[in-house]
Amino acid sequence: MMSKTLERREKLRCELILAAERSIGAKGMAGLKTRELARDIGCANGAVYNLVEDMDELILLVGSRTLARLDASLTVAESDGPASAGETLARIAVAYCDFAADNLELWRALFEHRMAPGKPIPEWAIEQQMELFRHIYRPLATLFPKRSAAELSVTARSLFSAVHGMVALGLEQKLIAVPVDALRAEIALIVRAMVRGLKSELARE
Repeated sequence: MMSKTLERREKLRCELILAAERSIGAKGMAGLKTRELARDIGCANGAVYNLVEDMDELILLVGSRTLARLDASLTVAESDGPASAGETLARIAVAYCDFAADNLELWRALFEHRMAPGKPIPEWAIEQQMELFRHIYRPLATLFPKRSAAELSVTARSLFSAVHGMVALGLEQKLIAVPVDALRAEIALIVRAMVRGLKSELARE
């Protein structure tokens, strides 16, 4: 049975993660300050590092929550429309765009965060990130049953990179920004075109 001290620590740890999530969501990673987090959860500034190892761990824990919500959004998109693999990929891509637009700073933090020099990303964080590729891999495996697992993995990463690049540039708050509705339509169009192109190229092999 958990002691009162451990219960309080776990409660504070959860509150710290939520406070960091709110802070990143509102101000981005640059606005994440231990003093403000400590004040938000009612503890001493130094006590923050009794709850997490360092800011890297805290940002990864916030990222884990973001990835879980993204995973849920992509899961809904998979089944929310025609069952054809090509259309499923288009829906997943648009859902990714929508999630990024609705959670911009938290989504950016997933890709902008860099670990301290010499410190590797924990295995659990890598595994959670890689697990998301199943949403792309499954429809690709249906579309291209003759491709090996290794080939499908490369195609899945390439497709993700193309969509991610469009989303990242499209949502930039600069001259290259694209209205979200137009971005959604373009992403769906490009994904469908990529699928048709891949099918055509592989048919020639």
